Amino acid sequence: MASGAFAEAGADLELVAIHKRFPGFTAIESLDLEIPAGSFFALLGPSGCGKTTTLRLVAGLEQPTSGRILIGGKDVTDVKPYKRPVNTVFQSYALFPHMTVIENVAFGLRRRGVPEAVAKAHEALELVELDHLAERKPQQLSGGQQQRVALARAVVNRPALLLLDEPLGALDLKLRRQMQLELKKIQHDVGLTFLHVTHDQEEAMTMADTVAVMNHGAIEQMGAPEELYELPRTAFVANFLGQSNLFAGEVVSTTGDVVVVDVAGVRIAVPKERAQRHAGAVAIGVRPEKLRLHASAPAAEAGVNALGPGRVADVSFSGVSTQYHIDIPGIGRVVVFAQNTASGPVANEGDEAWVSWRVEHGFGLVDEPSTLPRFPSDTDTASLAAQTKEELLAELGET
Repeated sequence: MASGAFAEAGADLELVAIHKRFPGFTAIESLDLEIPAGSFFALLGPSGCGKTTTLRLVAGLEQPTSGRILIGGKDVTDVKPYKRPVNTVFQSYALFPHMTVIENVAFGLRRRGVPEAVAKAHEALELVELDHLAERKPQQLSGGQQQRVALARAVVNRPALLLLDEPLGALDLKLRRQMQLELKKIQHDVGLTFLHVTHDQEEAMTMADTVAVMNHGAIEQMGAPEELYELPRTAFVANFLGQSNLFAGEVVSTTGDVVVVDVAGVRIAVPKERAQRHAGAVAIGVRPEKLRLHASAPAAEAGVNALGPGRVADVSFSGVSTQYHIDIPGIGRVVVFAQNTASGPVANEGDEAWVSWRVEHGFGLVDEPSTLPRFPSDTDTASLAAQTKEELLAELGET
């Protein structure tokens, strides 16, 4: 890809004590955020968490109730949207259907009277590898190609900050994954600051340097994708960014590097450095892919936690892995993701089973045990599938 013309870095973004209130509810509550210049930053959260409102505030499409917005150190809180060094790529693409691809990309430059607008537009199309389609109309392009044209149209203006409002949401799964990699490469090539808003966990983790997980108008946790996934601080982050098995119990001992928690009579060890609380009632967890499934009780082993026996309540094949739901008396339901390295499931519904995991894979949360969600998140596709299956079985049983 040609990238020489797009080498200048973007600007940093700073939100200072941002509040945004609408009649009847508060969308954003005291938000402080700093995004370094030239980074790919993702705001991740469920519908209604405040992420799109934050994006609209940065773009100037909404005014904060209080607080300041700074781009490149300059206060733009009261600056009109068209005067801000910002461009937005929307999910709908918003291409002019009566114009060719090159005319769409050059439109903003021509409106501003920028010299050599067409030449600059061709450079932007080369960046997204679509210059050979410059004379086509948008309706003659695929969804992924239209998305890249929209991106070229935004990048050609050389904004200090590029806002991405769930731009891949309308694409099919395979194309979405391809565009994730392309967007990341383009951001690296042009050196601009990207602020990406999404509810797709995989999308955020694949593309962003830093992810901020939002909930109820505030940031719950922020950091590198791997850090957030491997060491969530709250139950919300643990369950929204992937799935987690969460347990509540009392700390019964603390050694130099391990916290031991009594979970329904079973001693579970968690590394002290990965636990947010070291005394009293605590909440701990482990990711499903870290667990091993056993058909018989595993032998006691140093540095390994074990739970069981339980019963396999559900088996779901998903291609690369199989998901097992194990009901363990006194503990509840435990989820295991097992890589499909053998033909067929390693356990079937109704089988007796145990689970184990290495101590270093556990984590401790800041949440009080009483605040742990009683039911799985309804945004979890696995939970929706299980619920649908139960409803269908119940319906068949009635007929």
